[in-house]
Amino acid sequence: MASEHEGGQAHGNDRAASAERIREKLALLPDKPGCYLMKNHEGTIIYVGKAKVLKNRVRSYFSGSHDGKTQKLVGEIRDFEYIVTASNVEALILECNLIKQHHPRYNILLRDDKSFPYIKISGDRHPRLEVTRKVRKDRGKYFGPYPNAYAAQQTKKLLDRLYPLRKCQTIPDKVCLYYHLGQCLAPCVNDVPDSENERMVSEISRFLNGGHEQIKQDLTERMLASAEELNFERAKELRDQIVHIDAVMQKQTINTADATDRDVFGFAADKGWMSVQILYLRQGKMIERHTSMYPFYGEAYDDFLTFVGQYYSDNPALPKEVLLPGPPVDADHVSHDAEAGETLEKWLKVKVHVPQRGSKKQMIEMACKNAGIALEEKFKLIERNQDRTIGAVAGLGQWLGTDTIRRIEAFDNSNIQGTNPVSAMVVFVDGKPDRKEYRKYKIRTVQGPDDYETMREVIRRRYERVLKENLPLPDLVIVDGGKGQISAAVDVLENELGLDLPVGGLVKDTKHKTAQLVMGESAAVIPLPRDSQEFYLLQRIQDEVHRFAITFHRESRAKSMVASKLDAIPGIGETRRKKLLKHFGSLKKIKEAAVEDFRAVGIGSRLAADILKALREDAGEEVAVAGEAGDGNEAGK
Repeated sequence: MASEHEGGQAHGNDRAASAERIREKLALLPDKPGCYLMKNHEGTIIYVGKAKVLKNRVRSYFSGSHDGKTQKLVGEIRDFEYIVTASNVEALILECNLIKQHHPRYNILLRDDKSFPYIKISGDRHPRLEVTRKVRKDRGKYFGPYPNAYAAQQTKKLLDRLYPLRKCQTIPDKVCLYYHLGQCLAPCVNDVPDSENERMVSEISRFLNGGHEQIKQDLTERMLASAEELNFERAKELRDQIVHIDAVMQKQTINTADATDRDVFGFAADKGWMSVQILYLRQGKMIERHTSMYPFYGEAYDDFLTFVGQYYSDNPALPKEVLLPGPPVDADHVSHDAEAGETLEKWLKVKVHVPQRGSKKQMIEMACKNAGIALEEKFKLIERNQDRTIGAVAGLGQWLGTDTIRRIEAFDNSNIQGTNPVSAMVVFVDGKPDRKEYRKYKIRTVQGPDDYETMREVIRRRYERVLKENLPLPDLVIVDGGKGQISAAVDVLENELGLDLPVGGLVKDTKHKTAQLVMGESAAVIPLPRDSQEFYLLQRIQDEVHRFAITFHRESRAKSMVASKLDAIPGIGETRRKKLLKHFGSLKKIKEAAVEDFRAVGIGSRLAADILKALREDAGEEVAVAGEAGDGNEAGK
């Protein structure tokens, strides 16, 4: 007890020292822009932020009240550092770089954000078109993003028909099929002038930047000219290209008066979560929208700007214009609507607007509205998930006349005509599977297909260990089966181990689906409604334990078949069998080996020949066994 008291006192002294150190640093904070780095008791950076005035922003964390998520962050802070910058732009760039470097747990990390396809014109002397999801800072020209890979590929396919750039990744030494189709100028054998490549790149760029109407007009004139010359086959090709342009460049949901490429941002924040929606407008049409959601711990608008900065920091394929919402009306920086746009504009070198009226303002409002809807849907899904988990176990407890059933342990046996009998246990805590608690059992004492004795052995082994190691007891034990399986489990628990645990059985119908829950040795039916969350929870548990048991049985049976095949060979015991399988990997590879290959595992030529003879005697049998061995080996991985 004395050591625990001393440890607690030391911890308290550490917090007091940290608080004193923070107070001293707060008094020294400058009245300048910069970044701050919050650290925990281990010295790990847990949050990076930026501020126009470091003194005001950092002090705000240690004064006044905060919501739950911010309070959690503040509760872990034991120290901080700050870096003064010359401007807000430098602070924004530095913040993005520090987040990438340290990956603070409380910052927005765009690790799994969706990447959209782009069309790229490579920067080679003989350029080529390609569709890519990786935008690099190279000499290539990028156009997009496109709503999906199909739209990008269709556009590229159209451009391939119109402009015969090279198609090969590396230039070969002879012409390919594309040359004969008229879709490549064959720089591999022809001297294609740079001016011709530049002309095609210029026209492709014009097309992808919204000039497809002019291209379509040119094609129409060429089509009419071909028809007048009675070259109807060429006229039909040109007509098909015009139709294809219309199909690929068809109007989308939203259209604007101009053809400017722009990204429109909107955001919504509630209950410690932020939702950001981006509308992608290309050539005046909305081609896609994308929503990101994440917990945030600072000021909502500041964290939103951090998101925008991070979003573009690794993406050199910028639009011509970015539209941002202004800060909330009740924010301290309400009078600085334009400042946020100016800061990003200086960094990104593109137009960044915070519009106050007109159609651009309406687009931002639409993005913000959709971000709010996405956030509401997330909260509804969370509530629904709680109904399916916490609500279901609470309701199950009411049906059984007990407290909430927090921990459920379920068992299932698996064998084929008594061979390789195994059993498995899954654990659900608060209605969710806890996979690290799953257990597998190879049956030791039961001979033949005796489900009741198998259940007795597994229940005995499991709860003897629970008592011996003082592990948590379940609130409900579930077995796969009815009265017989329940009686076997209850007998072991009560009469052998002295445990009083509720035991239920899940009975299946003729279609092998969960039909009902029965409780106790009397197998009393619990009349759960089939459409209730409690019934759905039991159904998920039974499906999961059955899947887990079957998978384990297949692994055991495959390994058993390999072992029995090798064990039948004179001179091969358990040690040699393990060496062979470890060295060759599978029974099939052993059979395909040469005699001299066995020297690596210490087996001479005579025994090696005996092994190969035994394995190759029955080719039909060997194919089946080798297949099982492959399954077993894979499962072992």
